Amino acid sequence: MLLLSGGTGSPKLLAGLLLYYSGAQVTVIANTGDDIWISGNLVCPDLDTVIYTTAGIVSERWWGINGDTFRTHERLASIGHKEALIIGELDRAIHIFRSDLLRRGATLTDATRTICASFELSAKILPMTDDFVPTAIVTDKGEMHIQDFLVKYQQALSVSQVRCRPSKMTKEVETALEECRSVVIGPSNPISSIGPILNVNGMRKILKDRFVIAVSPIIRNEPISGPAGKFMESRGLPVSSLGVADFYSDFLDALIVDHSDDISQSDLPGDIELFSADTIMYGIEQSKKLATEIVRILAHQS
Repeated sequence: MLLLSGGTGSPKLLAGLLLYYSGAQVTVIANTGDDIWISGNLVCPDLDTVIYTTAGIVSERWWGINGDTFRTHERLASIGHKEALIIGELDRAIHIFRSDLLRRGATLTDATRTICASFELSAKILPMTDDFVPTAIVTDKGEMHIQDFLVKYQQALSVSQVRCRPSKMTKEVETALEECRSVVIGPSNPISSIGPILNVNGMRKILKDRFVIAVSPIIRNEPISGPAGKFMESRGLPVSSLGVADFYSDFLDALIVDHSDDISQSDLPGDIELFSADTIMYGIEQSKKLATEIVRILAHQS
């Protein structure tokens, strides 16, 4: 099972899928467009959330490590060193370890493999690319890193464009795609979480030859969370599951929408098949229920 993952929504789904698949059966390609250097260390928010979810240590906020403390971050702030993100001690140790590996010549894929081994994970977790391609948001206050938009400005600014330049596909990602005939796209922000993965050179072309199922992160005209609405509007897409289908239309085979959504099969472009399920995941039971529907659909395709 191969999952394309951003932050929050997709890791929640991953937690449910891991109840059906052993770690060795799971491959995750994670967004790195949110990556940012902070205090000399590379922070990979979406990639780390996938790692921590798979390791069973992700916090209830779906970022960082459960039970972490923040004394270093607080001490830095007290002496005038403000960080773009709130980073805990245990989480920071991973960033330090990763950055040291990178400075010694490792690729991000190499470093991620080593980090996963430290947690004794059997799942294959891959960054979408080894290139550093941070997503930029063009706002009424100018262009900024996506983390500044999300954290510093709390998503409040008007958005005219979301930019993430194309990146090179790694051999590991290419091999993972070759080995999997079906791909699941989690309910993450289509533009800023999944979009950078789709910008990896050759990604959309390969997905056209796979059975691809996506979970919509939008119900009616409202994102379940985050700024997906603003980002989709900046692309000229409707803020709806139909907009999600449009964004993925060149390769998408099936779309799962929430039971309460008012989209119908006739609304979808091309031959995309529509499925309905409970897509809001408050806890592991909802994650398992949605995963059950996905497993059922994938089994029907095999």
